[in-house]
Amino acid sequence: MKALIIGAGGFVGGYLISELCSGEWEVCATKLPHERISIFSGREVSYSTADLDILDENAIREVLNSYKPDCIFHLAAQSSVALSWKKPALTADINIKGCINLLEAVRTAELSPRILFIGSSEEYGYAANRPEPVDETVKPEPANIYAITKLTQNMIGELYCKAYGMDIISVRAFNHIGPGQLPQFVVADFCKQAAEISMGKREPVIYVGNLSAKRDFTDVRDIVRAYAMLSEKGKSGETYNVGSGRAVTIQSVLLKIIELSGAEIRVETDKERFRPVDVPFIEADVTKLKKDTGWEPKIGLTTALSSIIEYWRSCPEIKK
Repeated sequence: MKALIIGAGGFVGGYLISELCSGEWEVCATKLPHERISIFSGREVSYSTADLDILDENAIREVLNSYKPDCIFHLAAQSSVALSWKKPALTADINIKGCINLLEAVRTAELSPRILFIGSSEEYGYAANRPEPVDETVKPEPANIYAITKLTQNMIGELYCKAYGMDIISVRAFNHIGPGQLPQFVVADFCKQAAEISMGKREPVIYVGNLSAKRDFTDVRDIVRAYAMLSEKGKSGETYNVGSGRAVTIQSVLLKIIELSGAEIRVETDKERFRPVDVPFIEADVTKLKKDTGWEPKIGLTTALSSIIEYWRSCPEIKK
């Protein structure tokens, strides 16, 4: 089986490559010319690469005709909520136009691969602000520009599935964390600050935004395992939540990070770190995913946080 990972230069790409290569997949991974793919599995994996800009439909078509994949994992996205407020047009171009370019390239290439569109729990928005986990039947109410673009991607995927009989599955991934994630994301940011403090590289203060929000955090290695299982066992035309099924406050995550760092750290609020709109509570109901694939998360939050702190401690730029 041949897998094409589009947008493998991002945080998740290397982990998905490692997961697929551990099975029976032959993998081709695309990236932007200036990007490099990072593998964090600790073992060698064999895969091919191609440079690709998803805003260029002809380039997508060339990759498809050359590789002829059985399954496409569409990871390419502008995935930062904060950046989507600052650059809404860029976010829409990449997340919506890029999606359409891929679908049109597949549709006209006389290929019939399974396509996994990777969306976000942010799509649920205000609808997720409830005392119980949110399942896939809940009508989304997106609360930011990034979420709107991802919901649009989901809807476009459903339309192409119905109109053209294409084999498309959509994923709503809840917050995923792990070594290598950029510090523009909250857990990576806190872990980087804590690692620097524990090594005496900065003052013993962590600057924070809203700590009261509850989020569903899952180790990225569990996330990509779910993607691989959905590619084999998921039902075409369906949307699946992928998450731990347990929401925790940002504050509790921060306290655990401070504890794991072993440093004395003061916490201070930074108004610049607050979003214009922030949904208070998001927790995944992953019953459907478990039922259709048998997936279960294996890596706990404490283990995930420890690995992220150690990653930042080992970074050459911090060790200097």
